[in-house]
Amino acid sequence: LLTIEDVVSTRLYFVNASLQRVTFSSSVGVSLPCPAGGAPHAVLRWYLATGDDIYDVPHIRHVHANGTLQLYPFSPSAFNSYIHDNDYFCTAENQAGKIRSPSIRVKAVFREPYTVRVADQRSMRGNVAVFKCLIPPAVQEYVSVVSWDKDTVSIIPGNRFFLTSFGALYISEVQKEDALSTYRCITKHKYSGETRQSNGARLSVTDPTESIPSVLDSFQSGEVQVGHDVELPCIASGYPNPTIRWLKDGRPLPGDSRWTRRLTGLTVSDMRLDDSGNYICEVTNSFGSKEVTGHLNVIEPLRVTLSPKNLKTGISSTVILSCAVQGSPHFTVSWYRNTEPVLPDQHFSIQGAHNETLFISAAQKRHSGAYQCFATRKGQTAQDFSIILLEDGTPRIVSSFSERVVVPGEPFSLMCAAKGAPPPTITWTLDDEAVARDLSRVRTSQYTLSDGSTVSHVNVSSPEIRDGGVYRCAARNSAGSAEYQARINVRGSPRIRDMRNITAVAGRNTFINCRVIGYPYYSIKWYKEGLLLPDNHRQVVYENGTLKLSDVQKGMDEGAYLCSVLIQPQIFISQTVYVTVKVPPLIQPFDFPPTSIGKLMYIACVVSSGDMPIRITWRKDGQEIVPSSGVNIETKEYMSSLQIGKVSLKHNGNYTCIASNDAATVSSERQLTVTVPPQFVVQPNNQDGIYGKAGVLNCSVDGYPPPRVMWKHAKGIGNPQQYHPVPLTGRIQIMGNGSLLIRHVLEEDRGYYLCQASNGVGSDISKSMVLTVKIPAMITSHPNTTMAIKGQIKELNCTARGEWPIIIRWERGDTVIDPDRNPRYSITTSPNEKNDEVLSTLKLKPAERGDSVFFSCHAINSYGEGRGLIQLTVQEPPDPPELEVREVKDRSMNLRWTQRFDGNSIITSYDIEYKNKTDPWELKHATRKISPTNNQANIVDLHPACVYSIRMYSYNKIGRSQASKELTISTEEAQPDGPPMEVTLQPMTSQSIRVTWKAPRKELQNGVIRGYQIGYRENGPGSSGQYSIVEMKATGDSEVYTLDNLKKFAQYGVVVQAFNRAGTGPSSSEINATTLEDVPSQPPQNVRAISVTSDEAVITWAEPPRLTLHGVLKGYRVVFWSLFPDGEWGEMQNITTAREQVELRGLEKFTNYSVQVLAYTQAGDGVRSNVLYIQTREDYPGPPAGIKAVPSSPSSVVVSWLPPQKPNGIIRKYTIYCSSPGSGQPAPSEYEANPELLFYRITHLNRGQQYLIWAAAVTTAGRGNISDKVTVEPAAKAPAKILSFGGTVITPWMKEVRLPCSSVGEPTPTIKWTKESDDSVIPVSLDGQRLIMVNGTLVLRSVKAEDSGSYTCTATNTLGFDTIMVNLKVQVPPDQPRLTVSTTSTSSIMLAWIPGDNGGSSIRGFVLQYSVDNTEEWKDVFISSSERSFKLDNLRCGTWYKVKLAAKNSVGAGRISEIIEAKTHGREPQFNKDQPVFTHINSTHARLNLQGWASGGCPITAVLLEFRPKGNWAWQNVRTNATSDVFLAELREATWYELKMKACNSAGCGNQSSQFATLDYDGSTIPPIKSARPEGDDVKKLFSIGSPVILISLGVALLFIIRKKRKEKRLKRLRDAKSLAEMLISKNNRSFDTPVKGPPQGPRLHIDIPRVQLLIEDKEGIKQIGEDKATIPVTDTEFSQNVNPQSFCTGVSVHHPALIQNTGPLIDMSDIRPGTNPVSRKGIKSSHGTRNRYSSQWTLTKCQSSTPARTLTSDWRTVGSQHGITVTESDSYSASLSQDTDKGRNSMVSTESASSTYEELARAYEHAKLEEHLQHAKFEITECFISDSSSDQMTTGTNDNADSMTSMSTPSETGLCRFTASPPKPQDYDRGKNVAVPIPHRANKSEYCNLPLYMKTDPFFRKQSELHDPCPVVPPRETSIRSLAQRAYHTQGRHMTLDSSKQQQALTLASGGSSTSSLPQRTLAMPSSSSAQSAGAAASATAASASSGGGATGGNQSGTAARDGSRDSLLESSSSGLGRLDRQKQAAAGAYSKSYTLV
Repeated sequence: LLTIEDVVSTRLYFVNASLQRVTFSSSVGVSLPCPAGGAPHAVLRWYLATGDDIYDVPHIRHVHANGTLQLYPFSPSAFNSYIHDNDYFCTAENQAGKIRSPSIRVKAVFREPYTVRVADQRSMRGNVAVFKCLIPPAVQEYVSVVSWDKDTVSIIPGNRFFLTSFGALYISEVQKEDALSTYRCITKHKYSGETRQSNGARLSVTDPTESIPSVLDSFQSGEVQVGHDVELPCIASGYPNPTIRWLKDGRPLPGDSRWTRRLTGLTVSDMRLDDSGNYICEVTNSFGSKEVTGHLNVIEPLRVTLSPKNLKTGISSTVILSCAVQGSPHFTVSWYRNTEPVLPDQHFSIQGAHNETLFISAAQKRHSGAYQCFATRKGQTAQDFSIILLEDGTPRIVSSFSERVVVPGEPFSLMCAAKGAPPPTITWTLDDEAVARDLSRVRTSQYTLSDGSTVSHVNVSSPEIRDGGVYRCAARNSAGSAEYQARINVRGSPRIRDMRNITAVAGRNTFINCRVIGYPYYSIKWYKEGLLLPDNHRQVVYENGTLKLSDVQKGMDEGAYLCSVLIQPQIFISQTVYVTVKVPPLIQPFDFPPTSIGKLMYIACVVSSGDMPIRITWRKDGQEIVPSSGVNIETKEYMSSLQIGKVSLKHNGNYTCIASNDAATVSSERQLTVTVPPQFVVQPNNQDGIYGKAGVLNCSVDGYPPPRVMWKHAKGIGNPQQYHPVPLTGRIQIMGNGSLLIRHVLEEDRGYYLCQASNGVGSDISKSMVLTVKIPAMITSHPNTTMAIKGQIKELNCTARGEWPIIIRWERGDTVIDPDRNPRYSITTSPNEKNDEVLSTLKLKPAERGDSVFFSCHAINSYGEGRGLIQLTVQEPPDPPELEVREVKDRSMNLRWTQRFDGNSIITSYDIEYKNKTDPWELKHATRKISPTNNQANIVDLHPACVYSIRMYSYNKIGRSQASKELTISTEEAQPDGPPMEVTLQPMTSQSIRVTWKAPRKELQNGVIRGYQIGYRENGPGSSGQYSIVEMKATGDSEVYTLDNLKKFAQYGVVVQAFNRAGTGPSSSEINATTLEDVPSQPPQNVRAISVTSDEAVITWAEPPRLTLHGVLKGYRVVFWSLFPDGEWGEMQNITTAREQVELRGLEKFTNYSVQVLAYTQAGDGVRSNVLYIQTREDYPGPPAGIKAVPSSPSSVVVSWLPPQKPNGIIRKYTIYCSSPGSGQPAPSEYEANPELLFYRITHLNRGQQYLIWAAAVTTAGRGNISDKVTVEPAAKAPAKILSFGGTVITPWMKEVRLPCSSVGEPTPTIKWTKESDDSVIPVSLDGQRLIMVNGTLVLRSVKAEDSGSYTCTATNTLGFDTIMVNLKVQVPPDQPRLTVSTTSTSSIMLAWIPGDNGGSSIRGFVLQYSVDNTEEWKDVFISSSERSFKLDNLRCGTWYKVKLAAKNSVGAGRISEIIEAKTHGREPQFNKDQPVFTHINSTHARLNLQGWASGGCPITAVLLEFRPKGNWAWQNVRTNATSDVFLAELREATWYELKMKACNSAGCGNQSSQFATLDYDGSTIPPIKSARPEGDDVKKLFSIGSPVILISLGVALLFIIRKKRKEKRLKRLRDAKSLAEMLISKNNRSFDTPVKGPPQGPRLHIDIPRVQLLIEDKEGIKQIGEDKATIPVTDTEFSQNVNPQSFCTGVSVHHPALIQNTGPLIDMSDIRPGTNPVSRKGIKSSHGTRNRYSSQWTLTKCQSSTPARTLTSDWRTVGSQHGITVTESDSYSASLSQDTDKGRNSMVSTESASSTYEELARAYEHAKLEEHLQHAKFEITECFISDSSSDQMTTGTNDNADSMTSMSTPSETGLCRFTASPPKPQDYDRGKNVAVPIPHRANKSEYCNLPLYMKTDPFFRKQSELHDPCPVVPPRETSIRSLAQRAYHTQGRHMTLDSSKQQQALTLASGGSSTSSLPQRTLAMPSSSSAQSAGAAASATAASASSGGGATGGNQSGTAARDGSRDSLLESSSSGLGRLDRQKQAAAGAYSKSYTLV
């Protein structure tokens, strides 16, 4: 039996439970260890999936003692699917149980003939080709592709060749030379290890032709497990090359690194469940599309967990096993117990949706064992098992309580513990009655421990006498019960509880308890009929008073019993109990006599004693006996008889007699056996068995008891000599019906068999039979492989064995050989009757190459068929190799060959023979015995420029091949043999060295030196020692080159080599030089800071890494600055030292400091370390910054104060001191105030008495200095006083600011806030942004720059007033920096800048953004605030870059700078016209001279060649990365060719075209091509085909030329731009929104005037002024001529183009004024993809009508828009009359430099004869910024395009020049003749998209945009920009005319017709006359607009119309134009001042 301890030490396990399939080769066999095991030793057995035992089959199958199943190698004829293709499982069994492994599919694979092949493919040049290895379906499961060969060389994946996981070969970017090779796949059989090589397939390459995509390889639906990788092939061809897009469930693939798109398709790694879905591969080009769809189902492997894992429980308990299955759904669950399926019955039930729960109810001992749960899904199986042990779980008491005595009120506890299975339940009784649960006194509890024990307690908290007595604990479960009892005595007066009468059962024991309670008592005695008990041996009286009656007798023990208790001497108490005895029935023994079928049977069951009434019943086998069973029952009072009239086999069984009465139920069971002698049901008969098959020898017997069948065997067919018992093994078994099963018949099984049966009844019976074993035909001998030589006779032999007759058949492949039809074959057969064998011979006469196939011989008889497979290989000499030339040099050539067919024998060597072409082959030179592993060879020691003939042979062990095709080859020139001379080095910078040298000696040049290679390497420690090479063209005898981008302060070794057309010569000797010093590139290390005192700190650091010093370390510099609590930075300080430590003294106390350390060399300062933050320690605080004391009542005053200016720590409290000098008190009173409150009320003072009050602050360091002392006197009536303090308040913009103004006084004061504005005081207006609280605090919300200023708070009552002033300073983001380009190189751009206004907060740093010009991928660089220059490194050569810069302060990022453009050095490659295109041409090859390409300063990355015979349409492509020479091979002899070359580098591509002709076969040249035939069908056909192609080509070329011209024009206009603007004159910082007093301040205008062309425009057109002219002559005649009679005005416009870039992410600072909200935006990309050029225009107009103002119109025009239409936005500014004419006379327009001033502009007006119009105008410059657009690459006065230059700054929202104008005097109005002339223009979609962003926000343009398609996507603007636009736009019209007398405004708007639209014109005329004149002026302006704009608009201009949403200026400095105008008119009639910024 298995004990609990055994379960712990016994276990079962699985070694490899995942093994579910085994495939093996029939020629190898396989061994399978049992996947299951156990400890201690477990018995391992193998079974078939059907449950049949495994038996040994000699030489076929064997199970070893260690449980390993071995299947031996076998021939195909010995195949038995029962053995070699079946499901097996293994079991492991020990004491714990028995488990079985999942079924394992064992399958044998035969060696079968198969071939693999590859089909020829077609592909277009530049497309993709796909080769697939075609494997026969029969072996596809076992054969896989291991590699591909190109010719004879294995293909290494990479470059253009890719191998898929499915074995396909992909070739990308197919080239012409790919068609020269053959492609083969090599496969390997997974189990036999055999390899196969396919046939050679060719690739046909055609020229691209337009076609829809064609899918070459695709995927299908399938399943893949979680965590695996999957490859979905999808590749297609077509022209243009198709694009591939992948979708999953109709959506693009997620952006996950697991998804990889490759040329081979889509690869998904680490598959997840949510990757399941429908996958679509869309293949698209311009001619159509295709798609491939498949469903991918990702499944999880099944995992099973069975719980509980191991369980020990008792019999009759309920067991629940739960099987948790994880993995993909659709699985089935099955249950096994000890490897047998669990079937539901009365104990077992299987429940759950998937049968995952097994219930075992009323479990029995036999149900113990190993339970397994199997989950199965589509061939996947997983399992888990659990060991269940059911033991006899009858409870037993393991711990109990003892008898004790307690006193009333003393708590006691009783514990009882029991064990059992299942865990028992414990109940308590007291004196045979259940313990009453009185929750107030008596409580019971019960719990189960981890070991299964049940523990129960009875707790009595306050015992009473009635709680005494006998306590019994009873433990019960389904297996039984156990009890324990003991008495508990409670002190008190004893008494006896009422006792119940007892019924006892005779023959059993009975206990009678005397239920005494109370204590003490002396004794308990029992009496019966007056006799003291005990009085016999069956009676026992225990000390506790219990009476035991053993073996109770009815007559003796029945009666009354008296319990007598002695409680005091001579005092008894007693009680009587009556015992009644019941007698149970007693059955007399009976038995069934032996009987046989047909006899009678009578049995009586008699009850000899027992109390009546008695009931007697019968049962058979536990079931009631039914009347129809043939059994009669007759029952009397004490007897029952059983009668059977005719006994049969069905009456066998166990019969039970049951008697019962009131006392008990008893039973007696006996067995009735009916015997039958054995007899045959089926007798054995002679039969045949087939060798290797299963056979059954029939023998069926019957009888009772069931007979035992035994089989015996006598070998031999003659008379049987001696029978021996048949050994029963797994192979031979006796079936249930007695038949003998032989699972695998062997030859030794033949002979006599005897079937013998016996059952002990009568005599044994037996019968014999003869088994004859028939042998099926089988091949016993044949060669697996054999060789033959081509042309010789070959014989193939095959031996067969089996029952006669045997037929032999031969097959070649799958075809039966018939010698009658093919006389080359003959078959002979010779029988060998002695050995029952047949020998068959197939003779080949002779063997041929096609016989290299599989031959098979088949043996056939009546019982089976066998096959023998023979692989014949016919060998012969190899085919000659195909020879080709790979490379020709001056003294050598490289040959490559392809061996097509090796003759089925390994190539042993090659021979190459060569000679001069004119010599006979007898004078040949030879290279012998070349290794067969080579497929190329170099022929050396040739003569340069010599013609050779070459041929080749290949050898195998059979012989030599024929000679290959003869090749004719010419050698090349030689390379130089001497190095350059006089090489010298000179360091130029820290990263550059100049190299100079002279050419090699003439006699060593070996040709014309084309250029030089300069090799340089670093010679310092840790360098690789490898040279870096740069190349340059030769220019003469002396050369110079500068090496840049070198390491700083590093030694370099330099060598120089010369090269010519043939190659590179030897290098010069290495010479060394060291680059100059530079600043360190890394900061000092381990920077630490320690605060020592409140004003001193120590900074320490370590030296930077030596390699980063870039020079000799001179010392260190410590930079530090303070950080104030308001976010501002203190002054930056620095200390220089040579040590690695410095002490910072004199620091501010309790202040945060930022510290950085840098190292410096002779070259300057290095990189700063990261900012380190320290804080000085606390100290005594300074005095409060101010103090006030005011009376608040007759007995109190209120004191307020300001915090100390230097708190020097955290203020913990304030101490207020109050003293009265006249009171005589020696010490002042002290009051403590909360540091958060800056006021305190002092009470209990005397009215009319003066007090002296002062205050001091306190930190942790102590009390600080006291404040000033103030005097105050309490009073009942007090004038108004303000407790708050004035001063300066600094705040960031857009925040809420509270300006306190707390006041006291009696009566209560009133509060008024005012603001100073230009010497005037105005009340603070209250609105949503301004609010005065009840306590007087002024709240300013979302403060802006205009909120800055002085605010005054006034508190007033009837007794007086008080004021304070608060100066509010609003900090804003910094202004834009002015960014310029200093220098450029091939890989870097040096930038410099001048910061703008810091916005009231120190600049924290700069953000530099740059990107390649034609991309939107911006990169950020963060720069320190102290830097004013930066070098952008690692840039692409010859590439335009866009750069912009923004500053940041504590408020945020400021306006972005103008976007500037710069180009690194370098240009696209160009072919040197002095260089020859070809260096050598023969009849079939041409050698190109790629050295003729000049790199343009940037390395050439690729060269693309296209060539074709003249007259052909198709071009052949060759792509190479070479920079020396390239061969064009396989050309036609005597043919003219066209050649196109394209060389590309990072700057672009250059093109070169040429023609050449190959030589004739004899080396002669051919004449030029004559003109084509004038007429004919070919010409017509050529014309019809060529016309569309020519038109398309011309269109493409024209588009290219137009784009190139535009680019050249742009570069030309930017060529002479100059740099570095100057700040001119003074900057007016007066606030713009306050009334002007004194001389009026005119508008400020920002104008960008770069140095570019100036144009003069009149009605007839545009005149171009020479670029060398600095002034523009504009005469009166130009104003007066060609005046339109219908127009009032004529005008001359002065233009200058400027460049603006509207792409790239910007920080949109839409308002130059501080206080506006910057909104991040991305640039608007132009629809036509090019840079837009804006021109600025000043229009000078002269009108006929009288007007009071002269007007200067600024017109910004988009030049170069589509359809020739120009978009113009004009701003007209009034140039008012004034007496000041000097400034006007000093103005001119200059194009000479960017530093032009406004005075030069005025001189231009003077030259234009306009001084008479401006003589009364006051027109002055206030400030001018000119864009920096210079670089070192710019040149002046040249018309050549500059390749490397920096574009001028491209203003996005820039304002460069500011000037003011004031209106004329009133009396001078009649002298003014000019008004502004708006110039309307037509706008289209493209121009709308190109408008500045602020113009697009205008409602006018938004309506225009609705008429067109949407522009390129622009990020949505924030609400703040919308509010900004609303604030910046006025609601007035475009033209404003102010009437000073009526203060009216005439609103007019020029609008176009239906086909045109006008852009907003901003023109302001300043009248001082009547309103009629004002209206006339407006009308004049409108008419003039129609006149001057007629040429652009073409026609109908309507009148005026009021329109909302018009805009005066985006950057106008006032938020309310009309309000400002009104104030100006109030200040000075007719005066008007306005500030503008032109954008």
